[in-house]
Amino acid sequence: MKIIILGAGQVGGTLAENLSSEKNDITIIDTDTVRLRELADRIDCKTVYGHGSFPHVLRDAGADDADMLVAVTNSDETNMVACQVAYTLFRTPTKISRIRSSAYLKQTELFKADAFPIDVLISPEQVVTNYIRRLLEHPGALQVLDFADGKVQLVAVKAYYGGLLVGHAISALKDHLPDIDTRVAAIFRRNKAIEPTGDTVIEADDEVFFVAATEHIPKVMSELRRAEDSYKRIIIAGGGNIGYRLARALEKDYRIKLIEHGEERARYLSENLNKTVVLHGSATDKTLLEEENIENTDVFCALTNDDEVNIMSSLLAKRHGARKCMTLINKAAYADLVQGGMIDVAISPQQATIGSLLTHVRRGDVVNVHSLRRGAAEAIEAIAHGDRNSSKVVGREVSEIRLPPGTNIGAIVRGDEVIMARSDVVVESNDHVILFVMNKRHIADVERLFQVGLGFF
Repeated sequence: MKIIILGAGQVGGTLAENLSSEKNDITIIDTDTVRLRELADRIDCKTVYGHGSFPHVLRDAGADDADMLVAVTNSDETNMVACQVAYTLFRTPTKISRIRSSAYLKQTELFKADAFPIDVLISPEQVVTNYIRRLLEHPGALQVLDFADGKVQLVAVKAYYGGLLVGHAISALKDHLPDIDTRVAAIFRRNKAIEPTGDTVIEADDEVFFVAATEHIPKVMSELRRAEDSYKRIIIAGGGNIGYRLARALEKDYRIKLIEHGEERARYLSENLNKTVVLHGSATDKTLLEEENIENTDVFCALTNDDEVNIMSSLLAKRHGARKCMTLINKAAYADLVQGGMIDVAISPQQATIGSLLTHVRRGDVVNVHSLRRGAAEAIEAIAHGDRNSSKVVGREVSEIRLPPGTNIGAIVRGDEVIMARSDVVVESNDHVILFVMNKRHIADVERLFQVGLGFF
């Protein structure tokens, strides 16, 4: 697939890395020559210097025969105009745009073929807000991902000493939870992927990914780690787009305090939030944290635009008694360094957003993609089509399907029914199949499984 990425920032660069490793033809446009050179040295891509909304720049990037334009600069206006130019002059089939401002997002009539012809809108701030909200709903989870319109969730937890299943084989889940159907999709032990079988013994500190019907998630989590009380008191550091959206989404159900450094922004937040207590000050101010009873805080969410401030304020909050710290970190090297220590969950905006973009790049009828382990693995929801003669999955038992190495089918959703992918389950047409792919090199093989064609055999 020939893809033009407009914007070589964190989101654009991460997307380029993901797609170039899958043998796509990638061209990146930006006005930052240093950043373009860095990407060109690291990944297999073409780079073009210039303003991506200019027709001649898009033409130089190959827009005449491009399959897709992904506009992810920091300027909503540039992204919108680039999509308009790509449609009007080049008839680019698929146009994806990053839109940050809620002033635009509220006006849905703007994004139609007779206005700004954008096929897919991506709002990283809203994606991250939803991501954090799911983590708060499941105390102790490292990652919570929705599939099949929320009927199924894939959850990552760290197995702790004292967990009922630690030291036991995965097959013991049936004995502990006889009335609940669940499946362990993958285990990461000391940063290495382990393909689980019934005989695999869960060890303390394993990162366990399991899939189950959404209503059963809390009970399964309790088997792997000590049950945690639900969260009530939350402090948010940073009143930018993400902090504001999160406070607005949570203030009805939680006690929220929000710390904002800018005086004018703090005033705006206090006027536009209903129940949230807005504090003007620095999140790295030890005295302020102590005055606001940080020791009684369930979750400290550091969501400023500065990685260093987020990390330092989280370490300070944790040292002075915050129960959990969730920290927004843009630099991948920082995220790998801090998660699992005093910082409980490192949140990467790029990785949270990347799944929304990959969904529209995957071949076959792929309706959901989630990037896992900072891009090392993926969880995919694909719809099976055809029959036994035209499909490689329909009409076959799970054990018959030739899955690539390191790939598991976790669950199948058939209408409103959630079915765990046992070896004798037969896949039917229109089933939603949820797969866990531990090695991204095999993504193309998984896509081909769900492409309908003739003469496979």
